[in-house]
Amino acid sequence: MSLITVGINHKTAPVDIRERVVFAPDQLDQALRDIRALAGVREAAILSTCNRTELYCDLEDDEQQAEVVDWLGRFHHLNVADIEPYVYLHENETAVRHMLRVACGLDSLVLGEPQILGQLKLAFQQANDSGAVGRHLNRLFQHAFAVAKQVRTDTAIGASPVSVAFAAVSLAKRIFGDLGDYTALMIGAGETIELAAQHLEANGIGRMLVANRSVERARKLAEQYGGEGFALPQIGDRLHEADIVVSSTAAPLPILGKGAAERALKKRKHRPMFMVDIAVPRDIEPEVAQLDDVYLYTVDDLEEVIQENMESRQQAAAQAEEIVDLRVDDFMGWLRAQGAISTIVAYRERAEALRHEVHEKAERLLAQGRDPEEVLEFVTRTLTNKLTHDATSSLNQAAHDGDTELLYAAIRLLNLNETPNKK
Repeated sequence: MSLITVGINHKTAPVDIRERVVFAPDQLDQALRDIRALAGVREAAILSTCNRTELYCDLEDDEQQAEVVDWLGRFHHLNVADIEPYVYLHENETAVRHMLRVACGLDSLVLGEPQILGQLKLAFQQANDSGAVGRHLNRLFQHAFAVAKQVRTDTAIGASPVSVAFAAVSLAKRIFGDLGDYTALMIGAGETIELAAQHLEANGIGRMLVANRSVERARKLAEQYGGEGFALPQIGDRLHEADIVVSSTAAPLPILGKGAAERALKKRKHRPMFMVDIAVPRDIEPEVAQLDDVYLYTVDDLEEVIQENMESRQQAAAQAEEIVDLRVDDFMGWLRAQGAISTIVAYRERAEALRHEVHEKAERLLAQGRDPEEVLEFVTRTLTNKLTHDATSSLNQAAHDGDTELLYAAIRLLNLNETPNKK
């Protein structure tokens, strides 16, 4: 058995590599079926966000590790050599530690950000619904969720309002100063967009527009902030109204191109536009950055802003790492114990068979009219002899052979207060 994590994230790869291995929501079921079909893959789950794509697998042995990496490339129609330099692989204890750190936000671009836990829960639910999760990954995910909750409760890692969305709004304030006279266009209606909208509202944004594939959802989000919601195809007609654009959708291709931005700038008489593309794959064509009056940032560009807001979380992160280390040991102890389950079951089944055998003999003796006291003595003596026979024979042989290691193990196993005789 081998637990592994195979992944690419913001630390190992730039956005143009990360966006090539993203799993779209409508691909996940097929992807989970495909990876489970690989020889030796017993369980699997897939986490795919703007900053990371990770495969969690339970393998029959270590030999399938390379095949999982190859599969990641094949599924996305990529030459594995193109992504291999950016791929990391963790196994067993390091894989467990990695998942716990991910769940706690310790491996995120924004230290301690809470969104990743929700994304991890969704990844588990999707894998579980697809029948790709079994005993080991189910236990690992549940353990990760519990550790993340403990870290949130016992440390101050989530006390400061630091996130990608917060960084985007902070950058907007640097460029525009007071936001009261400006209009923000939010493209998408997911958790990151909602968080960005909250920060914009808190910083006094003058007006808010929301564009989304679902008009109903766009309007619902916009109404919370007194804004207006509309469908994605209307972006071209409304883009000129926006001073600030924050985009985070799951679209497989860019939805805002250079041409649309040029037309918007012309209508605006070239008043500057600030755009933040948080999506992976990107929502805004990179060529938009070539326009003189557009300031386009991606998630990678926000890292400097984020780092300035991290100091208050560093001490809490150290405390969180200590919790993670302890809880890794807890899980590895449980995992090691799984190897003994079949032995324990076999031992108990054998004892139960002996009990049944002696019970039947005792019933026959009673039916023959034997004295109950005599039958009770027979039962206790016979059970004692049968249950101790194999162990005492093995101990006698160990003593004969001078196998003190086995003798010491027996003392621990049988809870005896004895010291082996080293004659």
